Amino acid sequence: MKQKQRQRGLTFFGLLFVGILLAFAGVVVAQVVPTYIEYLAVQKAVKKAADGSTVAEVRSLFDKAAQIDDISSISGKDLEIGKQGDKVVVSFDYVREIPLAGPAYLVMKYNGSSQ
Repeated sequence: MKQKQRQRGLTFFGLLFVGILLAFAGVVVAQVVPTYIEYLAVQKAVKKAADGSTVAEVRSLFDKAAQIDDISSISGKDLEIGKQGDKVVVSFDYVREIPLAGPAYLVMKYNGSSQ
């Protein structure tokens, strides 16, 4: 007599479960990537703004760069501006909340400096 070989593979419900997990992960990644791209634009704008010599000039330079790069999470008034030696140091810190489902949020904390 022949012995039956055991079938291996993924069941329909297993495939459905994996598909749902991948779809959920894709939706989350699609919402996180724009916030990270904005964070990179903020870093670039802060480095440009650090060329200013006064607080008002630094904030103005940042706001101009933010308008060009479509930065909406932070503005020039949210920057922390100081001096280290003879260099102007501009730092920032902000939070983005991404709604997932119902009361659940993904919280992204971004911070950086012109150094």
